[in-house]
Amino acid sequence: MPSLAHVYFRTAILFLIAGICIGIYMSMSENHAVVGAHAHINLLGWVTSALFGTYLALNPGKASGLLPRLQYFIYVVGVTVMGASLYLMLDGNTALVPVVAGASIVTFVGVLLFAVIIFMPDRL
Repeated sequence: MPSLAHVYFRTAILFLIAGICIGIYMSMSENHAVVGAHAHINLLGWVTSALFGTYLALNPGKASGLLPRLQYFIYVVGVTVMGASLYLMLDGNTALVPVVAGASIVTFVGVLLFAVIIFMPDRL
C-alpha cells in the first residue's frame, strides 16, 4: 500500500476521534449547536479521507508524485481549519464566518485536485 494511503487512513482516524469527542460533548452538555461542525468533521474528515486513502491504496500508481502530496496537504488543511472555525462559529463567534468560507473553498480545491488525480493516467 502506498505511504500516502497510510497517511490518509491515519488522518481519517484522527478526524473520527475529533468528531466523536464533539459528539460526546454535545451529548453530555445537551448543547447541540455545533452539530454542523460534528457532521463536517465526520463526513469530510473521517469518511472522505478514508475514501481517498482507499482509492490510492487500490490505485498505487496515482499515489506518487507532487500532485497527490499537494492535494493531501490542501485538503487536510482545509478540512481542519473549516471544522475548527465552523465549530467556533456555530458556538457563537460569528466573526469566523469569513474563515469558514475561505476554508470551505480550500477544501473544495482539495476535492477538485483529487478529481484531477482520478482522471489522470495511471503511472506505472
